[in-house]
Amino acid sequence: MASHKWRFFRVGGFDQVAIDTGEDILHLGELDQKLWAVLSCPVKDLEFDKKTLEYLDTDKDGHIRVPEVLEAVTWTGSLIKKPDVLVNESEGIPLDAINDSTEEGKIIFNSARQILQNLGKEREGIITVEDTGNEDRIFSQTRFNGDGIIPALSTDDEDIKAVINDIILCLGAETDRSGNPGISKEMLEKFVYDAKLYSEWHEELFKDPSILVLGGATEDAYTVLLRVRDKIDDFFIRCNLAKFDRRSSELLNPSMEDYQRIAPCDLSSSKEAYASFPIAIVEPGKPLPLIEGLNPAWVEPIKKFRDSVVTPILGEKESITIDEWDKIKAFFIPYETWINKKPETSIEKLGIERVKEVLRGNYGMAIEELIQKDRSFETQANAIASVDKLVRYCKYLHTFINNFVAFRDFYSLKKKAIFQAGTLYLDGRSCELCIKVDDIASHATLSNLSNVYLVYCNCVRRGGTDKMTIVAAFTAGDSDQLMVGRNGVFYDRGGQDWDATVVRILEHPISIRQAFWSPYKQASKMISEQLMKIAAARSKASSERLAVQAMQAGTQAATGKPKEAEKAFDAGKFAGIFAAIGLAIGFIGSAITSILTGLLRLAWWQLPLLFIFIILAISGPSMFIAWIKLRRRNLGPILDANGWAVNTRAKINIKFGTSLTGIAKIPEGSERLLKDPYADKKTPWGLYLLIALIIIAVLILWKVGVLSKLF
Repeated sequence: MASHKWRFFRVGGFDQVAIDTGEDILHLGELDQKLWAVLSCPVKDLEFDKKTLEYLDTDKDGHIRVPEVLEAVTWTGSLIKKPDVLVNESEGIPLDAINDSTEEGKIIFNSARQILQNLGKEREGIITVEDTGNEDRIFSQTRFNGDGIIPALSTDDEDIKAVINDIILCLGAETDRSGNPGISKEMLEKFVYDAKLYSEWHEELFKDPSILVLGGATEDAYTVLLRVRDKIDDFFIRCNLAKFDRRSSELLNPSMEDYQRIAPCDLSSSKEAYASFPIAIVEPGKPLPLIEGLNPAWVEPIKKFRDSVVTPILGEKESITIDEWDKIKAFFIPYETWINKKPETSIEKLGIERVKEVLRGNYGMAIEELIQKDRSFETQANAIASVDKLVRYCKYLHTFINNFVAFRDFYSLKKKAIFQAGTLYLDGRSCELCIKVDDIASHATLSNLSNVYLVYCNCVRRGGTDKMTIVAAFTAGDSDQLMVGRNGVFYDRGGQDWDATVVRILEHPISIRQAFWSPYKQASKMISEQLMKIAAARSKASSERLAVQAMQAGTQAATGKPKEAEKAFDAGKFAGIFAAIGLAIGFIGSAITSILTGLLRLAWWQLPLLFIFIILAISGPSMFIAWIKLRRRNLGPILDANGWAVNTRAKINIKFGTSLTGIAKIPEGSERLLKDPYADKKTPWGLYLLIALIIIAVLILWKVGVLSKLF
């Protein structure tokens, strides 16, 4: 025997549990799972608080199942003193409703109180979803939040602030819970390591005097050397080749074709056109000129090379030989070796003096202490997520359970269920049962078993950038004007309007009234189509006959031949035709006579019964099939096709289905002008009916002998 007394209500063809009190929610684990309306539902496309769905989906597989719901109920129940807080669905919960008798409850209580203090709302004593939903706002007024990330605002020491900003400049930033840029312990350790590495490399300059070959001018001279080194090497190699084989001199210098190529160019603005030429004219064993005879594109770089490199090493020179060039390159080998050993770090942008200043100040230890202090608040700060989860469960869990354990919101019609995406307006109707769909083809395969008339629509918004697909259930009215390509408007749960276009229809009966008229509409449609075909065929034949006659007339006019005499009237042939027509008319007349004779033999009270029998014979089968299908309409396949695991047959009977689709009605008390100046001329069906009734009445009076006595 269950220790909790449950209440059930019957709607939708099955018994649903009523979850009305906090005690009902807390005892949900005792309810037989076979009585749950749903066993699993997808997180995607639900019209429900997204953060609460994330908390419920503990294994992050995109589905919420029964054990996860029970886990949420158990956890929430252990942290509140008053179970009815779960069904109030208020914006927040009082702090005194939090159960602080347990270790976790105490942490959550303190964290909730700290949140209100940070927000300046400690006097209110109630914490809401709005309070817990924005961590940036919560932590904007506090320096330490337990995430191990320290922004510059975490300290009042200007020197430490400067170092933190230096680290952010070199290594980038991580975002603190307060929303400010900050640094982590890993970033601090990397910065200190790189700073020491860069400083130790720079210290080698003072340990080995041979590195700075030109003293303080070494770095600038080496930069100038790098600018021209490859070009000078190229020149001396060409000269050696010319010395090796004098025939190559002409080929190693620019050709006339090269000059012709650059001749049309504006050489004052495009040095690149001739910068690729040798730095000077190539001759066997020729030294490199430093003043005269240089490629104009390289005059300025060579001048800097002569002043910064050649003169300090070799003295004043107008040219240098290949041996002197090799001596210059060897002169910079110690400095180049040291440069190549420079560690690859982003610390260099601070400059060596700033790096040494940071290392001398031992700011790394001070910042590490700040990080450790921030970490000490980790438990309390992390409890903010638990506070947020508790507040959201207290506000939203009751609603979710009434859409999972039962379909109460769907059948009550007081508010939409969490799977209802909005309202579709189409063909003078509003459809409340609209569900988002990802793949129409796969969804239609299973949802066709629901026996519901379903219309799939592609919805677009903002010029086509926002798109979605919905399926809408039409459960009232008729389907005469529902067809692929029709347009409507869909309003989502947020009130935004979308352009909706019908792309697919699953046809099922909508109402018994539609089924009654269906055979007559189909017969009328078939007859009209056949008449249209016959008329089209006759029109085509007439057009072809006129064309042939026109061609014959043209041929006669061109050839001048007289038209053949028309054939004499064949009386025998037309006699046969007239006989056939007469036979057909006689057969039809005999049939009408037989029918009238049969009707006259019936008693007067049998004629209405015969009329009813004929109507039932025509409309009865379609009405019976519609009645069967309407009784079998089921919400389950529509949701199952979207990934739900519906555990019951959620019926949509005729009465409830009618409430899901609204039909256009003129408001009561409205003034209605019935005179339409452009209305089509009405057919006097009333007169025809009156004549038919008079004839039937005369036949009945004659049959019973009343007319015989009178006349």
